[in-house]
Amino acid sequence: MRMILTMVALGGAAYALSRKLGGRNSSHGNAAYAGGQPRQSYDDVRDSGPAAMRDSPGRKWTGVDEASDQSFPASDPPGNY
Repeated sequence: MRMILTMVALGGAAYALSRKLGGRNSSHGNAAYAGGQPRQSYDDVRDSGPAAMRDSPGRKWTGVDEASDQSFPASDPPGNY
């Protein structure tokens, strides 16, 4: 019984520490969003294109990339292929 209580206490302490150090209210906002993009809740959708990304794509942005980015979060693929 003592071991179970110790494990529960350690788990609670780890949870509290993780919430304090890196919770959802981080000052960095959402990782995919550039400055000026909405970041009020988990279901916000950023504008499409590399200008709306916080980090550059790392390679040349193509028309296929743009069409794919514009179709998110829809489940259907873009129709301009």
